[in-house]
Amino acid sequence: MKKLVVLLVSVFAMSTVVMADNDKPIQIGQLPTKAQTFISTYFKNAKIALAKQETELFDKSYDVIFTNGEKLEFDKSGDWTEVSCKINGVPAAIIPQAIRTYVETNYPDAKVLKIERDRHEYEVKLSNRWEITFDNQMRVIDIDD
Repeated sequence: MKKLVVLLVSVFAMSTVVMADNDKPIQIGQLPTKAQTFISTYFKNAKIALAKQETELFDKSYDVIFTNGEKLEFDKSGDWTEVSCKINGVPAAIIPQAIRTYVETNYPDAKVLKIERDRHEYEVKLSNRWEITFDNQMRVIDIDD
């Protein structure tokens, strides 16, 4: 019986490793509708180099990379999780107002080059190399250089 349990656990572990980090290129039309709308709203003039779907064991995400190097990441429902615009900066309309105000007040010469969010926090990377983390109430909880 122990051998059977060990065998089943081993098979499950091997299948988990095989299925993890499975990336495949997709067409833009295969992205969730929210992601397509986001792209057409904020990046309508940008040329897409690659769109891909990343499938992990219990999750799915999408990446879109533009020819100018900008990159977007979306969760399985099409909500953005990361916007990286290292040349022109992240479009202001994407950045929550409280974060935008904080950055404009405290770092008036800096641009937001990257913004990431998850369920608990937002992290922004500025052109002056500072990284600022905000909680869901838009309070600063960490600053790194």
